[in-house]
Amino acid sequence: AGIKKDIEKLYEAVPQLVNVFKIKEKIGEGTFSSVYLATAQLQTGHEEKMALKHLIPTSHPLRIAAELQCLTVAGGQDNVMGVKYCFRKNDHVVIVMPYLEHESFLDILNSLSFEEVREYMFNLFKALRRIHHFGIVHRDVKPSNFLYNRQLKQYALVDFGLAQGTPDTKIELLKTAHSEDQQGSCLQNNPTIALGNGISVSVTAATQIAQQSASKAADKRSSSLSKMQIKQGRGGKEDSVHHSVQRLVFGERNFNVCSSTYQENSSTKLIKQSKMIDVSSRKLVTKKKVISTKAVSSGAARKAASACPSNLTCDCYATDRVCSVCLSRCQQIAPRAGTPGFRAPEVLTKCPTQTTAIDIWSAGIVFLSLLSGRYPFYKASDDLTALAQIMTVRGSRETIQAAKTFGKSVLCTQVVPAQNLRTLCEKLRGTHSSCMTSQDEVPGKAGNDSALPDKLCAPEPLGKQIQHLKSFQEGDGALEMKATDMKGWDQVPDEAYDLLDKLLDLNPATRITAKEALLHPFFKDMKL
Repeated sequence: AGIKKDIEKLYEAVPQLVNVFKIKEKIGEGTFSSVYLATAQLQTGHEEKMALKHLIPTSHPLRIAAELQCLTVAGGQDNVMGVKYCFRKNDHVVIVMPYLEHESFLDILNSLSFEEVREYMFNLFKALRRIHHFGIVHRDVKPSNFLYNRQLKQYALVDFGLAQGTPDTKIELLKTAHSEDQQGSCLQNNPTIALGNGISVSVTAATQIAQQSASKAADKRSSSLSKMQIKQGRGGKEDSVHHSVQRLVFGERNFNVCSSTYQENSSTKLIKQSKMIDVSSRKLVTKKKVISTKAVSSGAARKAASACPSNLTCDCYATDRVCSVCLSRCQQIAPRAGTPGFRAPEVLTKCPTQTTAIDIWSAGIVFLSLLSGRYPFYKASDDLTALAQIMTVRGSRETIQAAKTFGKSVLCTQVVPAQNLRTLCEKLRGTHSSCMTSQDEVPGKAGNDSALPDKLCAPEPLGKQIQHLKSFQEGDGALEMKATDMKGWDQVPDEAYDLLDKLLDLNPATRITAKEALLHPFFKDMKL
């Protein structure tokens, strides 16, 4: 009834549609648009299926025009969705595109053969090569935006609503949008955020690193330990798409095949860095005192700090407080658009210079889900937790080192080693040699593994997630697929994990490009 009402409202908002299309149903809904399936009567007498994308009326006209230009210039070939027509009435815009019948990624994830995965990734890189050639950064590459018809072996990259242009983009309207986004941007360092189980992450701008170095030389003080109580909340019910189970690696649910429970002391220790105070900041503290985020609201704190000089160094670096000096600084502005779990490290750390490499990282996360059989692979409530989750796979030292290359300082109170990608994916998929054999169950098939558990797990602290990950390396509770159901997963070549490693390169400057990925040995037998 609700969908029928939405269709009636759409006809009222854009009356031109009535004489052309017969809207059947709503097939998708996002933050900025809704998508409907419709049929159009052709002059030949045949009906053709179309996808109607109705943009929300509050969308910026420039953003709408830029999306249309991306579709018209780059779309229509190499697995990039094109555009047929566009209708507008006042502030309502409907983009008409060819309809591609497609499967839900979650429904088919664990039934795909290895060869199908290879073809899927190859076609995704063809689409990315196409849009990157025109200087388009998609910013929201994920399975639901890369439509896949398994039977026809057809693919389509869709939804350019968040797209941005590179400095040399060939999409003129993206140049205008980019210049508007850059207005008023300035830098501010982020406070340290505790993630639980002794792990905290802090990201600092390069200019602030120099300030802290000067402060440290001015006043050396011994480190102190503080205890912080971490309270865990209970998670709510988890959504299921098309009656399929979301098999998370991180986030609200535990590993599906790991039955062991862990009990940890919720009281954890965070190491505070040496307090760094110079003469000017001492005077500042004497007059206004340090404003604690616990005692004062952020609005009042910012008001009190508004008169602070921006060039002062502070004494809250790597502590659980935010001082008036930091609150007086302008917020750091950088593009953050995208879907949680698919954002690259340079996006999570608010790097102001972001390139087409962020799309490649997202493609790497898609590949990681395909190889591990887990989707979504990452799920975090905020950017720093997401960055810490990346560390548990790619390593904390490696992440810190990579962040330095694009002018960011990342602090982590615990050293987390990098995982072997092959071992990780094989353990999660249940194809590793050390896995225990199940009686008649196959991951992703019918049985206990594909049903929601009786008791949903609450989001766990990162330290506990790392222990779960470690338990998989030891083979606890993992399942082994039957030989008849392997579909090539027992013969995954090293080239697959070499490509995955290059896609998930923490340094965007050295990350592989879509064009280079298509030439990778993993795709050696496939035609460009």
